[in-house]
Amino acid sequence: MPTKPTATRAQQKAIQKADTLIEALGWIRRFRDTTTVIKLGGSVLEHPDALRHLLLDIVFMTTLGMRVIVVHGGGKAISRAMDSAGIEPRFVQGRRYTDEATLAIVEQVLATELNHELVAKLEEYGGRAMSLNFLSTNVLFGEQLTLEGPGGDSLDLGHVGEVTRVDRLTIDNLAYAGQVPVIPSMALGPDGHKLNVNADTAATAVAAALGADKLVVLSDIPGVLRDMTDPESLIHSLSASEARRLIADGTIAGGMIPKIEGCLETLARGVGKIHIIDGRLRHSLLLEIYTTSGVGTEIVRDDVRTPASPPSATASVG
Repeated sequence: MPTKPTATRAQQKAIQKADTLIEALGWIRRFRDTTTVIKLGGSVLEHPDALRHLLLDIVFMTTLGMRVIVVHGGGKAISRAMDSAGIEPRFVQGRRYTDEATLAIVEQVLATELNHELVAKLEEYGGRAMSLNFLSTNVLFGEQLTLEGPGGDSLDLGHVGEVTRVDRLTIDNLAYAGQVPVIPSMALGPDGHKLNVNADTAATAVAAALGADKLVVLSDIPGVLRDMTDPESLIHSLSASEARRLIADGTIAGGMIPKIEGCLETLARGVGKIHIIDGRLRHSLLLEIYTTSGVGTEIVRDDVRTPASPPSATASVG
């Protein structure tokens, strides 16, 4: 019987890489021709190296046949531009008050400069992308947002809005053609006025309108932890009802509560599952989507069952 050859150290490393590709193959097959909306926030945009790897991940995903849509904010860049302009930021219930001067900065920084920069980088890394902003094709439409104050009175937020309609056809046409639509979190109001929109709610609206298979929220936290002081206590998968129980028993607390409640609302609007991952982790998108263990927390509807492993990838590869 022939003896099994002994692999060199270099060959062993290469074999490990091949094993990783084989593990990914089943997930690649499962997610081909599916739609994923990625919410890109300021925490990632402020880290150039992390952003580079993230955009490379997106190019990789589209190359493998996934339809990817990016919805982005840019709060820290807006704050810096306001500071340079001598405008003091003001927040009402956590939302940026947007007067005329602030709106002009938001449009310039978020919907123009940052939006075009993301598209340029995606194309630089070998992808195909399209800006969907006020200078090209606007796809988000909304109305002015009003919040209720402590006394029941309406709070004035200025030019802040919520998305009421998404131009799904334009986004779908681009995504099916292999392009990555890149959408800033701004909307056009019924009177033609522009509105500043929270990036999380904008991404939710897009994901719901498209009937997306996934919404990935890139954050500066690893996901849901059973113990906030222990990164090893990461919960990799939760159903909607399990997430509600963790809120009720205090495991999910503080600033995570509104984030998870927003995820649950998104699931209720028809999105299959939501992933919360630390976007600063190198190749976090690929690790979350194409490996069995993942690196963040996925939250799924109660009627969705997530398999522990992908379809067998070894049966057809000998």
